Amino acid sequence: MRILPFLAAALLLAPGAASAQQIFDSHVHLWDGEKSIGDYEAQVEDAGLTITGFGGMWFGGPNQALAGNPREIRARNDALLALAAKHPTMVPIATVHPYDGAAALDELQRVAGLGVKLLKIHPHTQKFDPVDPRVLALVRRAGDLGITVVMDNANIVPGGDSEKLFNLALAAPKTKFVFAHMGGLNFRFWNILKMARTAEGLFGDNIYFDISAMVTLAADAPIEEEFIWTMRNVGIDHILIGSDYPQFSLKQTLDALEKLDLTPAEKAKIRHGNARDLLELKP
Repeated sequence: MRILPFLAAALLLAPGAASAQQIFDSHVHLWDGEKSIGDYEAQVEDAGLTITGFGGMWFGGPNQALAGNPREIRARNDALLALAAKHPTMVPIATVHPYDGAAALDELQRVAGLGVKLLKIHPHTQKFDPVDPRVLALVRRAGDLGITVVMDNANIVPGGDSEKLFNLALAAPKTKFVFAHMGGLNFRFWNILKMARTAEGLFGDNIYFDISAMVTLAADAPIEEEFIWTMRNVGIDHILIGSDYPQFSLKQTLDALEKLDLTPAEKAKIRHGNARDLLELKP
């Protein structure tokens, strides 16, 4: 099953849909498979929105991707790819567990061969430590295969996780990362990237963020100015919009983004342009 053409279609504006605001939702949980897609699309339509595509992942909520179940993870990845084949606006986000070692690397290789460009792993729900050498081996292999690694960064693990993720990205400079939720309420840490970029040979500029959930909290809040300051310090070109559906709706997320004191050009990059560029697809 070859799904790469569907990835291109997902980020292209549908013919005749002359919208001034192209939107790609990078963070959608499909807890109930096809039903979740239908519910999500209905919610988007009811809000009067038109999207160019969305990134869909199978795990989260009631669906676990724990170590020791590589066959189940493979089967669920296959189900996700089947959904992507039926829904050309969907970009599939596959999953493995780093602690499955060789089995995880084999599955990564397999889904890459089927055109997958995004892998999601989650230190909190999958119960792994980002400093474990098996994690580094996995993300480095993802980089070799041209797969971008999406990792949760809500800082809900004891002691936080931003520092660990920063050093993981330094150790895998050929791999592109998307850190979801941009550090949660510890987002201020990521201003370190402005300084890291001044250190010659240290930082490969391979870190991106989605601002799912956090943007809805920051808008109209005391932290709003700092949040915008952080977004600009990490680089507007490195920020994606994501709803974190079903926890938040896309409309909630876009309404919150619109409240931020960003330029129209900055908002356009966050809504769509950066996702298109990250996946290296034609505009």
